[in-house]
Amino acid sequence: MRGAIKWVMLVSGVLTCTMLYPVFAPQAMLQSSFGETLEGPLADVVVRNWGALIVMVGVMLIYGAFNAAARPMALAAGAASKTVFIALVLSQGQRYLDNQVVVAVVADSLMVILFVVFLLLPKEPNP
Repeated sequence: MRGAIKWVMLVSGVLTCTMLYPVFAPQAMLQSSFGETLEGPLADVVVRNWGALIVMVGVMLIYGAFNAAARPMALAAGAASKTVFIALVLSQGQRYLDNQVVVAVVADSLMVILFVVFLLLPKEPNP
């Protein structure tokens, strides 16, 4: 698992960076993912910021894939961010689970499991 984490983080980071979409098209992303939109300039600011923050987590995961010292922090931040998103979506019951967002919930859940497993593995001794 330790050797695979680089690839897990790289793929997870790239997938997470696809959330750049709401930075440029916030209403379209909300409609395609949740089947609803938010209206007004404030909604655009909040959704764009949300997308940018998610992309930053993706960039951290990519950076951590290539920098072993940064892995624990990147994995912890990624797991925390994704867990909050999953919990918020699931807290709405079935409301959004018939929409495209369910793909993100499933993918993020798998990523969180892998991130936590890696974080819980015993550390390899330094040679």
